[in-house]
Amino acid sequence: MRTAFWLYLFSFIAIFDLHAQYPILTPFAVSLGAAPSFIGLMMGLYSITHLPGNVIAGWSVDRFGSRVFIVLSLLAAGIILLLQSRVEDPWHLLLLRSISGFVLAFLSPACMALLARISADRILQGKLMAGNGLVHTLASVVSPAAGALLVARLGFELSFFALGWLLIGTAVCALLFIRDIRPTAAAGGTAGPPHAGAPGAHGAAAHPAAALPAKAKEAGALLPGTPQPVAADDDLPLPWLVYVLPIAMSCAQGILSFELPLLAMHDHSIMQTGLLFSVLSLGSLVTLSMMFLNRYSSFRRTLAGALILALSYFTAAVGDLVPLTALLFIIGMAKGIIYPALTTLLIELTGSAKYGRTFSVLSIAYSVGAFLGPLTAGYVRDAISPYFIAFLVLMTGVALLPFAGPRRLHTASGRIG
Repeated sequence: MRTAFWLYLFSFIAIFDLHAQYPILTPFAVSLGAAPSFIGLMMGLYSITHLPGNVIAGWSVDRFGSRVFIVLSLLAAGIILLLQSRVEDPWHLLLLRSISGFVLAFLSPACMALLARISADRILQGKLMAGNGLVHTLASVVSPAAGALLVARLGFELSFFALGWLLIGTAVCALLFIRDIRPTAAAGGTAGPPHAGAPGAHGAAAHPAAALPAKAKEAGALLPGTPQPVAADDDLPLPWLVYVLPIAMSCAQGILSFELPLLAMHDHSIMQTGLLFSVLSLGSLVTLSMMFLNRYSSFRRTLAGALILALSYFTAAVGDLVPLTALLFIIGMAKGIIYPALTTLLIELTGSAKYGRTFSVLSIAYSVGAFLGPLTAGYVRDAISPYFIAFLVLMTGVALLPFAGPRRLHTASGRIG
């Protein structure tokens, strides 16, 4: 479990560093003379340049392991932030943000794949994913306000400079303390002798049928009362319909990330906008702290959370029915339900041999939505509420989720509901 500890620590620092930029990038771009449509394009390109990186990461993480990609991604992102601190032209900022999107595309699939391989037990995997979401949310609670405070005290240039060196230091620590876990070990294979705390040590317990004679396994004859083993390395196709929901979620989040900083241009200060982002993360922290939710079906948690999220954006589109702070808190709570449930659902629908590709496609889905969200908001906000667009895409994801292959969930560990 030391690997999980280090992954959580480095993820906290990386997410803190990256989310601290949320409330300050839009005002920084405006200070350089960028128009709202240009800012939407910049935010969209940052996300769309994730795509080639995600495609490369999916195959590469499964073949070469996670460690090298975690280190290089953090190091490159830190160097780019140092360069960003010297930017004086909006087009230079657009270029650097696009490159940053590519290099950071490797980070999430590498971290998620390594975290998923720590154990073959589905319930423990769900807890690890919930812990990962909790760490991310803790970082995102304090980072927007911290980023806004940095700018208030140091200005844009020194803030980006400090955040860049923080990422570089995190990359050095990751190089020293993170070790890879082979995919076969997490699947209960014979990659080597198991040791204390290693995933391979759970092989016999996680797959009781592994000791059956080969002919019995070929005939499907399991001992009475023995559960069907999870198809860890089966050549199962990826559950493509599941990925519609993360596209919709990141599209909605991109719209929100575009709209909230614009408040700093009107009735709110940068500091107040940063606090609004923190309220959003605080809502996620509340539901992520409810560990008992992991006992319930990952499919039903995902579906319920997505429905609440869609209705929240509809409320935002209608007008001032709910105060903005309360609405952001509810949106955050819904996200806190969805994120760990969605990653657990994907683990249950795929095998450990495809974890790299599974989370790579998940990152691609998030990138596509994050590209479409701010780009759409930048061009339609004068004609229609961008929040209504967010509601429509989320409801599409909710409607398609039940068709995403629920029969494969019968192989997963039992959950209430």
